[in-house]
Amino acid sequence: MARNSTTDSPLAPLTIAVGQEDLLLDRAVREVVEAARAADADTDVRDLTPDALQPGTLAELTSPSLFAERKVVVVRNAQDLSADTVKDVKAYLDAPVEEITLVLLHAGGAKGKGLLDAARKAGAREVACPKMTKPADRLAFVRQEFRTLGRSATPEACQALVDAIGSDLRELASACAQLAADVEGAIDAAVVARYYTGRAEATGFEVADLAVTGRAAEALERLRWAIAVGQPLPGITFALASGVRAIGKLASAPRGARSGDLARELGMPPWKIDRVRQQMRGWSADGVSAALRAVADADAAVKGGGADPAYALEKAVVAVARAARAR
Repeated sequence: MARNSTTDSPLAPLTIAVGQEDLLLDRAVREVVEAARAADADTDVRDLTPDALQPGTLAELTSPSLFAERKVVVVRNAQDLSADTVKDVKAYLDAPVEEITLVLLHAGGAKGKGLLDAARKAGAREVACPKMTKPADRLAFVRQEFRTLGRSATPEACQALVDAIGSDLRELASACAQLAADVEGAIDAAVVARYYTGRAEATGFEVADLAVTGRAAEALERLRWAIAVGQPLPGITFALASGVRAIGKLASAPRGARSGDLARELGMPPWKIDRVRQQMRGWSADGVSAALRAVADADAAVKGGGADPAYALEKAVVAVARAARAR
């Protein structure tokens, strides 16, 4: 009979990890395995791919043991299971075996949705493992990593780390762990810069910060270095656009408003409000419009619409820097 209740315990009879972020999927599996081995050091772990889970295999793995040993059965890419094997899994969900924890890793989406729905109906414990494609998601991830490690990191440090490392969650997690282990006291932006010199100074956000303050020559130098070390070009245009948009948002906000109030209204952290206030000197409404048009042209070029994306980016950087000095 299907279970209708859910639990947050890693030792729940059924866990589904849903998403495509490999680090989070691996962590979901590790959490279950560690909990099982804490309860029974002799826990047997079977980690299977769809081709290894043939019809009848699950029944063999989950058949009651004479010694009632604890077992964890991990099924990766469950959305790719054959129709016959899906029937086996659904049948097991109706009659789970005590002392066995089944972990299904599913990419989400339409493929294999029937199995996912059946697992949820059976009361599975669900772990979200979404692909983190947005910079804000990665920033939140870094903040949580430091909290989990029991360490304090300033907002500027978290942002600098994301800027330095990029989109690879494993590298971000490793960097957080390294800083937490090596640094005593609060982790600030200066610490991040010291550990990641070169990488931290060759990012789109570093280019953007220089451009929006009108420092064209320095911004171009940093842009060329960023391209040389392999920074993704769309990420650089994203940073430029974000910098200009932030100035436009703040310029249209009520004058004299407190940073905390503006932060809530504009969706920016207070420290960023203070930074943008310093950057926006010299900007005009026409300058913001011209800069955004230049960045949009560059974005189209780096996404396949131009013969020389690097040159298009250089033109955008110059346009942004010029707009910063238009007033």
